[in-house]
Amino acid sequence: MQTFSSNGVEIAYFDVGEGEPTLLIHGFASTAHVNWAYPGWVETLTAAGRRVIALDNRGHGASAKLYEPEAYHTTVMAEDARALLDHLAIETADVMGYSMGARITAFLSLAHPARVRSAVLGGLGIKLIDGVGLPETIAEALEAPSLDDITDPQGRVFRAFAQQTRSDRRALAACIRGSRNLMSRDEVRQIGCPVLVAIGTKDDIAGEPHPLVDLLRDGEALDIPNRDHMTAVGDKVYKAGVLDFLSRRL
Repeated sequence: MQTFSSNGVEIAYFDVGEGEPTLLIHGFASTAHVNWAYPGWVETLTAAGRRVIALDNRGHGASAKLYEPEAYHTTVMAEDARALLDHLAIETADVMGYSMGARITAFLSLAHPARVRSAVLGGLGIKLIDGVGLPETIAEALEAPSLDDITDPQGRVFRAFAQQTRSDRRALAACIRGSRNLMSRDEVRQIGCPVLVAIGTKDDIAGEPHPLVDLLRDGEALDIPNRDHMTAVGDKVYKAGVLDFLSRRL
């Protein structure tokens, strides 16, 4: 991992392959490697002739850990992504985010339309604007003394995941409290780039894809059969759909 400074916050990233740039933004409690390298996305995209850039979001992986919720507002994390493009002198890129990373991608697309050629929102549908996918109770699960003290099933999943990735649980608790930001319907309508909304058909966190697609100027849905929020990430239907979507941007 290399690092750069985003307004004084050290952000880690990797940059591999050659060709059209694709920026990948991971989900909550994950990392660039866990979300994108381990499920085969980096291999898939580089084999398709693409340059792949992926960052560890602030509070995650090898990036700086901050402990105030306001440091994790989605607009702030979108600026980290924009700053990485600046650092690498990339004028425009295709951007794919998953879950929280999809929320960041949407906010980046709105704030900096010239920088996002196309966007893939994985694991995030109508809950971009209508409620938030991950409840704040996950922060309480992250702060609990042990996994055995957590009774909420979703909280247990994310606490176990955070422990598996050896994450800074205090930073993650601040992140989830600060990053659950909504976009209005009018703001969604202002996103002008082509957008693919890709969600597992058994995902009970993301919200439905089609109501969000109906609001977008140039949106399409990809249903990932029989996958939930966690298992959709590396699915072959997801990968094939994204490759097809990106090929139409060339």
